[in-house]
Amino acid sequence: MTKKIAFQGEPGAFSHAAANNLFPGEDAVGCVTFEETINAVQSGKADFAVVPVENSLYGRITDIHHLLPESGLHIIGDHYLRVEMTLLGVPGATLDDIKAVQSLSVALGQCRKFITEHGLRTINAVDTAGSAREIAQKGDKSVAAIASRFAGETYGLDVLASNIEDADHNTTRFLVLSRDEKHAPQGGNVKTTFVFRVRNVPAALYKAMGGFATNGINMTKLESYMVGGAFTATQFYADIEGHPDDQGVIHAFEELGFFTDYFRILGVYPAASGE
Repeated sequence: MTKKIAFQGEPGAFSHAAANNLFPGEDAVGCVTFEETINAVQSGKADFAVVPVENSLYGRITDIHHLLPESGLHIIGDHYLRVEMTLLGVPGATLDDIKAVQSLSVALGQCRKFITEHGLRTINAVDTAGSAREIAQKGDKSVAAIASRFAGETYGLDVLASNIEDADHNTTRFLVLSRDEKHAPQGGNVKTTFVFRVRNVPAALYKAMGGFATNGINMTKLESYMVGGAFTATQFYADIEGHPDDQGVIHAFEELGFFTDYFRILGVYPAASGE
């Protein structure tokens, strides 16, 4: 039976490409917002969601850090997608035909050198995939879109230039979310993601982190953000290398418990390559 995979964005978006890489042949379902994407899994309209959590150039995706811990969903995997910008034109167009380029403002900014070198006029749009769709609909050979190669395939556009981004290390990390908790088995390359809030006592965070250092646990991510609009209520989102049943992680979590008043594991899953 075909599974439904929710992602945020239009068909052809980078999130769609990530969903397609993770679940080839399954039914990818585009959603307008991250809230709608998560709700699709919560309500049973989708089996899984694929959402971006951080980008190597722009850092964390703030919405996900706020929505995920309260969603009741579980992380069952992650995936790294190299963000490669492609110049897409209508069939038959050539690079010499292009006078203007349309895309999300962030994408245009990432391709500034290419745009300047070719003297192109820029058109700001809501997103990359939507730009590809509009270019295909208009059929104007003088206007191209900057989007993924996957978007070009989705809307029948020709690739006029590849890898036109200024930085060659632009990568987005995605998470796979499920209604059902599914912990990876012990052994191998396992990652555990969790959230916690430290007690309001001096040096609580410093002491809470000590258990990971003394037990040799590598913490690959630690992000803080306010909850409930209060400056004194800070929640931390963390990734570690290891399984909750590993002896070192058990001891580290025990020590963490002395200095926290809230702790929840969001997922225990095989770590994807690409870090």
